[in-house]
Amino acid sequence: MTLNAAATFGIAAAAFLTCAAAVLADDANTIVQNGRAFHPSEITIAAGTTLDFSNQDDFLHQIYVDTEGFNYDSAEQQPGEVFHITFPSAGTFPVRCHIHPKMLLTVHVK
Repeated sequence: MTLNAAATFGIAAAAFLTCAAAVLADDANTIVQNGRAFHPSEITIAAGTTLDFSNQDDFLHQIYVDTEGFNYDSAEQQPGEVFHITFPSAGTFPVRCHIHPKMLLTVHVK
């Protein structure tokens, strides 16, 4: 690789890393389902925030919230599928999976 090619590669790599960091920052409201667990397992958000639930497992999940202040029950979520759930009001909401009941995400809504 010539010096100019190395410099060009370095610039391209820096641009890629900057874009990757921006994508990660935008994923602050993404909940990953992997290993029969929610990642993260606890999150604090503002009322009206939408969380994106990304099934990165090799099997189905089914998300539900059953509280006095908010109820949600999804269809079966295929691997690779993303569900969007908006939490409209303040409170603490346990989110579980019907298929894997040990999965727990605690959502604190301010």
